[in-house]
Amino acid sequence: MKSHAFSSPYVLLVIATLCWGGNFVIARAVHADMPPMSLTFWRWVMACLLLFPLSGRALFAHRALVRRHFYVLLGLSLTGVAIFHSFVYIALHTTTAVNASLVLAVMPMVIPLFSYLINGDRLSSRQIAGIGVSSIGILIIISRADWSVLTRLSFTPGDLWILGAVISWSIYSSLLKRLPREMPSLVMLQTIMMIGIVLVFPFYLREVYLYGGFTPSPANLAAIAYVAIFASIVAFLSWNKAVHEVGANKAGLFIHLIPLFSAFLAILLLGERLQGYHFAGLPLILAGIYLTTRGMARGRENIIPRSVPDER
Repeated sequence: MKSHAFSSPYVLLVIATLCWGGNFVIARAVHADMPPMSLTFWRWVMACLLLFPLSGRALFAHRALVRRHFYVLLGLSLTGVAIFHSFVYIALHTTTAVNASLVLAVMPMVIPLFSYLINGDRLSSRQIAGIGVSSIGILIIISRADWSVLTRLSFTPGDLWILGAVISWSIYSSLLKRLPREMPSLVMLQTIMMIGIVLVFPFYLREVYLYGGFTPSPANLAAIAYVAIFASIVAFLSWNKAVHEVGANKAGLFIHLIPLFSAFLAILLLGERLQGYHFAGLPLILAGIYLTTRGMARGRENIIPRSVPDER
């Protein structure tokens, strides 16, 4: 990722959310064949094995640095590896895609709260405006430009799993700032993957004991391969690097691209059709992202008055 295009944190955020958009489509496609903890556990096992040849030597060389920051890495693994994706997969077994997308859409508003609580980062008036504009766009897409859809929503226990995932990812994104810049991305990711596998393993065993495992069919193995390579390695490396560059508050708004990418990938892969509400919502999402990521050097304001350095 040394070219000018792929060194841009905003390009990396688009790559990450595109990969996670595919993750939602894949999870919905195989939810009847793969229990949630099985998909979670085996995605991280495969990702860990694939990444280790690239990161193993660096991991050994930076073992002292890993030990010094173990508790931050443990928190990152718990929130970003073990909880977030497990909760999403569980939710997609028990709630609708519309409900899941609606709850996920609040994440850009939750991340700044935890970013402030954990790091003291400020949210500017321009960022607030960007979040508002983008939120309108995502609501148009989720509701399919029919506001009565939102009034008819009935929430299920699965929506609480998504809300838990939103809180978990908000904490993860905020904790990234606590890691030293001298820790290589591959070392960080390899470490939290290994810790995450240990954390998830007892719940995977419980699921196998209670409900059975899954059939290793070509479709199921392909799903694991996708979420291991793209939704785990590529997306996490891209997201982590971008958050280090621009901060959790700016990066968080790009989460609104996940339902958008999920919709377009479902059109391409599942035969769904492009609708007018996609064209209505897309410009507002992009306008919100533009407001949040441009012209941030001057005119910053706090959401909560506090004297802290500007987020860069």
